[in-house]
Amino acid sequence: MQDQLIALLLAHQPADATETLHLQKTLDFVTHTKACCSRQTLAGHVTASAWILSPDGQAALLTHHKKLNRWLQLGGHVDDGDINIQAAAAREAQEESGIQDLQLLHATLFDVDAHAIPARHNEPGHYHYDLRFLFQARHLDFCVSDESHDLAWVPLSTLVTDDDNESVSRMAKKTLKNSS
Repeated sequence: MQDQLIALLLAHQPADATETLHLQKTLDFVTHTKACCSRQTLAGHVTASAWILSPDGQAALLTHHKKLNRWLQLGGHVDDGDINIQAAAAREAQEESGIQDLQLLHATLFDVDAHAIPARHNEPGHYHYDLRFLFQARHLDFCVSDESHDLAWVPLSTLVTDDDNESVSRMAKKTLKNSS
């Protein structure tokens, strides 16, 4: 999967200076780390996320993440059985939302983010190199998994001004820019 990730990262056009730094950091990590998707790589690992749009494209589905206690896009770790990074993002989104018929809108990267994960229990602090893909739901129904406090469809117009969550705000801005 490492070669696929490098190709996706090299083809990605970041939206701003912040995402450019995330992209460079992620490309460096993936290029120099053979087991870049493995949770056993203690310095960090690649994760896969789904930026899920509502059927009308005006809202994104967010999870109130239990471990991080923040509203985020759905996503998580890459499993050995995932055939590619897009499949990992789809699987994570399905597990966390119960939505089985998500449509991947583009096989290319939508967004890249590298962020620190604090130490918890027996797990040391590490980085997530998060590769994000654009999906659309065909309906608004979802189920809250045990990984979340809650899920919600949040209007993109609200998310673009979320100063407390720069990466979610960046994805909302990209979505609105691409739809106009």
